[in-house]
Amino acid sequence: MREIAAPTPVGPRRNPPGPVVIWNLVRRCNLTCKHCYSISADKDFAGELTTDEIFRVMDDLKAFKVPGLILSGGEPLLRPDIFDIANRSKALSFFTALSSNGTLIDEAMTRRIAATDFDYVGVSLDGLEAVHDRFRRKQGAFAASLAAIRLCRDAGLKVGVRFTLTQDNFADFPGLLKLVEDEDIHRFYFSHLNYAGRGNKNRKDDAHHQMTRQAMDLLFDTCWDHQQRGQEREFTTGNNDADGVYLLHWLRRRFPEKADHIRAKLEQWGGNASGVNVANIDNLGNVHPDTMWWHHTLGNVRERPFSAIWPDVNDPLMAGLKQTPRAVKGRCATCAHLTICNGNTRVRAQQLTGDAWAEDPGCYLTDEEIS
Repeated sequence: MREIAAPTPVGPRRNPPGPVVIWNLVRRCNLTCKHCYSISADKDFAGELTTDEIFRVMDDLKAFKVPGLILSGGEPLLRPDIFDIANRSKALSFFTALSSNGTLIDEAMTRRIAATDFDYVGVSLDGLEAVHDRFRRKQGAFAASLAAIRLCRDAGLKVGVRFTLTQDNFADFPGLLKLVEDEDIHRFYFSHLNYAGRGNKNRKDDAHHQMTRQAMDLLFDTCWDHQQRGQEREFTTGNNDADGVYLLHWLRRRFPEKADHIRAKLEQWGGNASGVNVANIDNLGNVHPDTMWWHHTLGNVRERPFSAIWPDVNDPLMAGLKQTPRAVKGRCATCAHLTICNGNTRVRAQQLTGDAWAEDPGCYLTDEEIS
């Protein structure tokens, strides 16, 4: 949207020196959310990495030029050494983010988070109060999470809301966008439902494509409205790289003279980065192409350094994810916008068909829009 308002020169695509690592430090969680990809529970899980093991991996990640760590779970604040890990991450100059459900963030916890100086704190909201509490399977979860967001915001931390769209919370989406503005929340992250973990078990609840299109129209309109009013707020979408192509179609209706420039910028961005610029380490040290590929392990950091696992293309999935263009099939193979989307996340195709390179069932674009 900023490029529409104030275009900047198009440069070559530049991959970061290493992948951003989303690290599920602990599987334990105080909630049992419907769409949890790690299928967490409020109990200890055996075999999780120790503090010393995590520190050794962090040294390897730093040498491998990983730019940032997103510390996640389960609920990462349930890990007793979370602030030791976060402080070490900051000392090594990683961009350091905390991914929390927010229910454990009270005033005392906020002071500890602020003292660590996290670069970003993301808190999940699944809708407004009644819907969120139903998703989280805990009455009062919404009130606690919103209180946490306010505490972090007031402490001067960059804080954001994460939202995953399904049929069950579609009606709350406009109200949630209004909440983000009313509460002066810095960032809004819109996630499409991916078929992984508990989300895979509930994929029958995935939003219909028409709902997705309506939600994206509202998100784009809202983002452009904020841009025009000079609101410094970030809007991001994830888990469906068809969004970039849909943005281009939205743009052609609204600002056709900007379409060529934005297409070039979208191609510069390059689309889906699973297995390339985004990595995942789980609580046991297993490495995955991203957080939605927990059923596919590339190696374990106890047995082999991450820096040796990540570039290894002997694994057929990693070889395919790193290939340009990816060897996708069906509608994806004939899509005119593969350079924007890069074939999308691939996990939906794999979960539904057993073939990671089949056409993406989560693509909500029409045949005309991809021709």
